[in-house]
Amino acid sequence: MRKFTFSLKMGVIMPLFIVFTAFSAAGLLEEQSIYIQKKLLEHYDADQEILKIKKTELNVTNTGFCRYKRHFENGKVEYFSFNLIKFKDLDYVGTVKSGRLIIRTLGEDVIVQTYNDKKGDIDSMAAAVSIPLKQVEAEDLNDFAEKFQQMHQDLKK
Repeated sequence: MRKFTFSLKMGVIMPLFIVFTAFSAAGLLEEQSIYIQKKLLEHYDADQEILKIKKTELNVTNTGFCRYKRHFENGKVEYFSFNLIKFKDLDYVGTVKSGRLIIRTLGEDVIVQTYNDKKGDIDSMAAAVSIPLKQVEAEDLNDFAEKFQQMHQDLKK
């Protein structure tokens, strides 16, 4: 009888443990993606662009997808997308006042799509995404690197 009771307890406790563990990992990814997106939008600098930008969309999902879309005043649209599971490292080129965050992937893992361009609609792949930022301190860069790396590691699990 004791063996049966023990087996019954383990049969109930183990699935509950697995469910709680799964939700905590999903919650952590959600938290990291929201934080990264908030910080990128907070420091985004549209004034660095050569062509005037009418609208920008920048989001990071809890499944690890980073999407960056620029709508230019001349009608051209550029769309960049990659998954953080392919994240390699990042660099910052510029000063505290303004610069570009370059997010690199393991290979050519960034989808690049261009619409309404004079050269036509173009689909290609790239190894990096460059995002213009402003008012970026060293702590912000360290924070970006840490959060991107954490999310990359959590997605690999």
